[in-house]
Amino acid sequence: MRAAIYVRVSTEEQSTEGYSMDAQKAMLQDYCIAEGWNIADIYEDDGYSGRNTKRPEYRRMMDDFEKWDVMLVLKMDRIHRNSRNFMNMMDNLNRKDKMFVSATESLDTTNALGRFVVDMIQRIAQLESEQIGERTYVGMREKAESMSNTERESRTMGFNPPYGYRLDGGILVSESHELNVAREILKAYIGGSTMDAIAYHLNKNGRLTRKGNLWNVYNIRKILHNPIYAGYMRWDDILVRHFAGIAISPEEYNRVQTMIASRIKDPKKRNIRKVPDDLME
Repeated sequence: MRAAIYVRVSTEEQSTEGYSMDAQKAMLQDYCIAEGWNIADIYEDDGYSGRNTKRPEYRRMMDDFEKWDVMLVLKMDRIHRNSRNFMNMMDNLNRKDKMFVSATESLDTTNALGRFVVDMIQRIAQLESEQIGERTYVGMREKAESMSNTERESRTMGFNPPYGYRLDGGILVSESHELNVAREILKAYIGGSTMDAIAYHLNKNGRLTRKGNLWNVYNIRKILHNPIYAGYMRWDDILVRHFAGIAISPEEYNRVQTMIASRIKDPKKRNIRKVPDDLME
């Protein structure tokens, strides 16, 4: 029997539940030895939620159907925290004559009763996941509402700094070269250039993204919509002032938002999210 070992931990679970990727792998490798199974591959999604299927290693495992016979996880909630996604996966496994095993939960998914029990457990796992999400949201909102930065230091909500910025000891600071490129992008759009034209100009001159990729409409749009370049970090509907350097003024940023909205044909989709015209202290 060839086993596909799948391990996962999300950022939320690392802080609230203490799951360990290494511990999961060690236990599952021991399980394979006890069962006499060969390990086809180990798939590790570190920092990804189980609420959806947008996980690179999960997708790679599902594409590797020919390499394994049984999918092995430590607990069912490692593979999915959404009952519908789990049952869709089980239907897919059944069609391909593949097996699913949870090392810590003795369940037989080959009969109706077993599938019923699996579905109930998945619904409970989904409830727990949603409750964790609700508690996390409340905590993050409270943090955003109480956050007050100063000219001396600007702290964040824990996000990965966008193009033009980085973290230095937890403090948001600007990267002058990248911030200049961001400024050029925003000014070009104000000047009438399209997102396609801006991307083409940057790529033509060999000025690539932080990861060395070509610019496209998607990452140009992210810069145009991000209020961080006008002095604000946004979390949900809350704006937090930062002092890490800006690319344009708040007034210019609001002009960009109005210009983008004016090019959307459907008025119902024109969601303009502006910032205060003056930088709040």
